[in-house]
Amino acid sequence: MEVVSNNNMLSKIATNNGHGENSPYFDGWKAYDANPFHPQRNPEGVIQMGLAENQLSFDLIKEWIEANPSASICTPQGVSGFKHTAIFQDYHGLPAFRTAVANFMNRVRGNRVKFDPDRIVMSGGATGAHETLAFCLANPGEAFLVPTPYYPAFDRDLRWRTGVNLVPVVCESSNNFKITREALESAYTNAKLANIKVKGLLVTNPSNPLGTFLDRETLKDVVSFINDKSIHLVCDEIYAGTVTNGDEFVSIAEVIEEEPECNRDLIHLVYSLSKDMGFPGFRVGIVYSYNDNVVAIARKMSSFGLVSTQTQHMLASMLSDNEFVENFISESRVRLAHRHDMFNRGLAQVGIGSLESKAGLFLWMDLRRFLKEPTFEAEMTFWRTIINDIKLNVSPGQSFHCSEPGWFRVCFANMDDETTIIALWRIKQFVRKNRNLEIKTRKQFWLNNLPLRSSSRRLDDILTPHRMSPHYDILTPHRMSPHSPLASPLVRAQH
Repeated sequence: MEVVSNNNMLSKIATNNGHGENSPYFDGWKAYDANPFHPQRNPEGVIQMGLAENQLSFDLIKEWIEANPSASICTPQGVSGFKHTAIFQDYHGLPAFRTAVANFMNRVRGNRVKFDPDRIVMSGGATGAHETLAFCLANPGEAFLVPTPYYPAFDRDLRWRTGVNLVPVVCESSNNFKITREALESAYTNAKLANIKVKGLLVTNPSNPLGTFLDRETLKDVVSFINDKSIHLVCDEIYAGTVTNGDEFVSIAEVIEEEPECNRDLIHLVYSLSKDMGFPGFRVGIVYSYNDNVVAIARKMSSFGLVSTQTQHMLASMLSDNEFVENFISESRVRLAHRHDMFNRGLAQVGIGSLESKAGLFLWMDLRRFLKEPTFEAEMTFWRTIINDIKLNVSPGQSFHCSEPGWFRVCFANMDDETTIIALWRIKQFVRKNRNLEIKTRKQFWLNNLPLRSSSRRLDDILTPHRMSPHYDILTPHRMSPHSPLASPLVRAQH
């Protein structure tokens, strides 16, 4: 009797490697899952710093829920709405939910633009939103241009089930990884030479993993480029609310208002509540398109990944509370800025620099001087040291398709202050044990033409406690920020 492989009985899409689970990005998660840090139960475990999650403002959420019990259909105050919410709802979404999401998007962008609730299309997180747009805009074998470095899961979200290709737009550290017209043109030309039809450009603004955001002139240049080529522009703005100074962030929605020649049928946004609100478990993704046909077909396709009506019901109430929304956006930005500065100062004390950034839930660390040689093989060797010896899950640059070895993304908002301090302490201890790794001087950093944050002091100065700066206490355990979410029962329950 012939033995048939199990995979031969299954579809090629289901059994191929399109999910990308074998990348270093996901390998770090597996290392954490196998040995997770816990301050009491496993203090020597791996600290999860590869998860871009915002856990710093759950106390504000908890306060609102306690003050508004009728927002949930699972409370005595809200149970009267249970039947209506539980029965069939079509794929358009609850009108109150779409209106509330549009309101939140407006306020995150300082009310400088207005979003139309009728253009809000639901999806199962940003993952589902990106895949939906890929299905709507491109055929199998066609491609999107994507500036590097970019979020590793885009390879899964846009390619796996759609058959769409991603063509990298190579951005370099010499200009802080900025998107240039020259880089866009080069990628577009290379795709044409390879007989790949380019259907669109995907930009993440603010950037994951860089933590930077595009200025107005760059966005205008991007719009000019896609108009000239008659290709689509997909703007992922899921980190818009993490910009520490909201007035500095410019949305693509603002730019197209200033560009009368822009073909709006080519402009599409992806948004979610996973980063700005810290709700990745609610799987709230949004497609917002200025193209009527895309709105219509995306809404049909959303049948495969709807947001539950129970979630819609609660969020419609929460995000319609303008006083709460304004306070949450403002306070969340303050707390993120505090954590960003806290972690950045801790790195600087041991001479580690990072790309200048004002957004996101992470830093783009420059660890090039720790590599034995400037290769991606050396980057992976050092990454294994970080995982196995320092016991931190950070993500290597090559998993983000970075063109230069030695860059790592480290997330700082998915933990309490105490865990952050322990992570910084581990980094300090590692550098202390490796005194032979000379810290580059500020002059050497300038040669790289990067605005890196680092310390120019000698290693002995940095690591000798009595000679530390007044900020040394950020590396001393048990000192906590007054805004630490550790005091929140919601966060404490996760431990």
